[in-house]
Amino acid sequence: MSSGPQSPNQAIDIVGPITVTHVVLMAALALAAILAIWWGTVLRRRRAEAEQQMEEDFTVAEEHGATTPATVQGMDESPTGNAPAPAPAIPAPAPVAAPEALPVANDLTTIKGLGPKLATTLGEHGITSVAQIAALTPQAAAELDAKLGAFKGRMERDRWIEQAKLLSAGDRAAYEAAFGKLGG
Repeated sequence: MSSGPQSPNQAIDIVGPITVTHVVLMAALALAAILAIWWGTVLRRRRAEAEQQMEEDFTVAEEHGATTPATVQGMDESPTGNAPAPAPAIPAPAPVAAPEALPVANDLTTIKGLGPKLATTLGEHGITSVAQIAALTPQAAAELDAKLGAFKGRMERDRWIEQAKLLSAGDRAAYEAAFGKLGG
């Protein structure tokens, strides 16, 4: 006697349950592959956003002088994760030339976002120099802002006090790094 199927229909009946099982397994594997690809995309997007946020945070920290080459390089961890890797020796920084003086530190219109009309309005309230804006306390700034009528909110939005501090300090490089080319 032969152990194989006696007719062609009988062969299909034997293969049928195996094929259905295979199809179900393939569908499950395809779904798992799609989910893995989707999750990888989500993780890649999150990582890119985190790296961008780190770059922005580092830029802000540099602008405020909160970083030094030694602290940044010393933050890398060793592969074992036990302790930070020692920072390599860093040569002493070269002497920095004095910042280039700003041309018109007392002209209010030097501040970006503050034009002649606003300068006139500020003059009516006793503010006539960049140094006066730089010296404003948060409370005094809020009181002055409330008196600006249609220009209310411009002081904070255009960061006048930050600009004024850099202008009155005469630090052109820091000003242009934070607010763009002076006079442009």
